[in-house]
Amino acid sequence: MDDEMLVKFLLNEVSEGDRELVIKWIAVAPENQRYFSHFQLIWEQSRLLAQSSTADENAAWLRFQDRIAANPGQAIVVPFNKRNSWLKIAAMIIMILSVLSFLYTVLPGRRGPVQLASNGSVIIDTLPDNSVVTLNKNSTLSYEEENGSKKYRKAKLKGEGFFKIYPNKSKPFIVEVDGITVQVVGTSFNIKSFKDSTEIIVETGVVKVSKDLELIILYKGDKIVIPKTGSASKKQRTADQLYNYYRSRQFVCDHTPLWKLIEVLNEAYDSNIIIENKKAANELLTTTFDNEPLDNILSVITQTFNLTVEKRKDKIILK
Repeated sequence: MDDEMLVKFLLNEVSEGDRELVIKWIAVAPENQRYFSHFQLIWEQSRLLAQSSTADENAAWLRFQDRIAANPGQAIVVPFNKRNSWLKIAAMIIMILSVLSFLYTVLPGRRGPVQLASNGSVIIDTLPDNSVVTLNKNSTLSYEEENGSKKYRKAKLKGEGFFKIYPNKSKPFIVEVDGITVQVVGTSFNIKSFKDSTEIIVETGVVKVSKDLELIILYKGDKIVIPKTGSASKKQRTADQLYNYYRSRQFVCDHTPLWKLIEVLNEAYDSNIIIENKKAANELLTTTFDNEPLDNILSVITQTFNLTVEKRKDKIILK
């Protein structure tokens, strides 16, 4: 998206197709929204300056017309053209923005943290170092724009996110969450923050997890759950792929207890499923649900374990 197109957009001089293009560009990323907001601010300030000078220009033009009327035969001068004035303002804005963009790029320590917020839907974004993060809904990630003078790449997470880190041995990537430091060089892993604990699962590579003075090294397929208070629990092997549902849109069960699947379903579908049949809660299930409606999944569960479903207001009871 070039600045000239944004000027035409603000002047309302773009086609309907270009208008939709600009609107989509603004909405596609927080960085685009910030850039457009700054661009629009400069534009509005320029308009105010132009408006404040209009009265003087018109008065000067009227005085000039009076002089022409008093002295016929003088050359006719083309009057003040507001459109040309706006084009000059647009050119000035483009120049100012170019300078600001250059300063933003080259001056160290002048950028604040960038924040990604997933709110009610899952989002995928590429960070400045080419690492890719997938944020589960209602999660946030804040990070500093890449700076060559820093020894680390740092980010802070609230909620849940999957990270695929771009390899850079000279500059490790660090994620801070719930007082825990997760350090990697180039790997992929999932972090989930619960109310009383934090879960870390490694898909590829090696991950260093530290809290206070305790350091634990995780490898591919390892998992650890660290309580908010007390020491970290021992690492264990990942038993299933349920943690991956918000990226794959699949619920992969491999000898998975029913209660665990229900927990994930409640989170994924914003539901309130309760297992009233305590014996069934620990029954094991091996199957894959591929982006199916909740009712279809419940139908398979009830048929598999000979259960019935009862709906009470906002609750779904498995009996």
